[in-house]
Amino acid sequence: MKIAFIGTGVMGAPMAGHLARAGHDVTVYNRTRAKAEATGLTVAETPAAAAAGADAVVACVGNDDDLAAVTLGSDGAFAAMHDDAVFIDHTTVSADIARRLAAARALVVDAPVSGGQAGAQKGQLAIMCGGSDAAMAVARPVMEAYAARIVHVGAAGAGQQTKMVNQIAIAGVLQGLSEAVRFAQASNLDLDKVLEAISGGAAQSWQMVNRWPTMARDEFDFGFAVDWMRKDLGLALDEARKNGAVLPAAALVDQFYAEVQAMGGGRQDTSALVRRLPR
Repeated sequence: MKIAFIGTGVMGAPMAGHLARAGHDVTVYNRTRAKAEATGLTVAETPAAAAAGADAVVACVGNDDDLAAVTLGSDGAFAAMHDDAVFIDHTTVSADIARRLAAARALVVDAPVSGGQAGAQKGQLAIMCGGSDAAMAVARPVMEAYAARIVHVGAAGAGQQTKMVNQIAIAGVLQGLSEAVRFAQASNLDLDKVLEAISGGAAQSWQMVNRWPTMARDEFDFGFAVDWMRKDLGLALDEARKNGAVLPAAALVDQFYAEVQAMGGGRQDTSALVRRLPR
């Protein structure tokens, strides 16, 4: 397929690379041209130029405004796309803009991802999708190049809402894990032995297995940034105000993350939540 990839940051660049290695003809666009050039792929001057003649246009940008600019802006991709081309958005954004884009074109999939930079590099992302059956049929072969799991959750916006569910769940787990690590340290326990003991039972989680050891060593300069998590929790809290859901724990953890940002941890992994608890 001829594919345009818009947004070649820490997530987009490896995803575009997987598409090229799968045999697709990939043209990339990035607001900072040097990042696009670093992929070694063909670089376009604008989103529209990248999208011209493409069978699929994939985006992984920053926020709602960025996404609107690269799709609906004066040099946006939508004006250049032919009618049977699919647009796949991997940005974590509001459900509102996902629905707005789906109303503008027939084949649009909102497809936020989970798995972080490591998942993108390994081609093992979990992708939660919203959109029509027709859009998914065209989009799925594209996403298979970098996905371990693709789930069509529902109509336009459902992918973004599912990503919000994902982040709400992670926030609660990380707060519990932070308190557990500090309790174990206050009890002068061997943290490696504690992890061995509890990670085989009901308390086990991906966060425990992958983040307990680094939390115990105060290592946080990797992974999914606190700044990004606050953006995502903000989207979830905004959506909850619209749908009536009550998210007291998510709102509290969001404020805890604000404290971590104030401590200079905005670019650290979300497990840096433990930093705000005294040892």
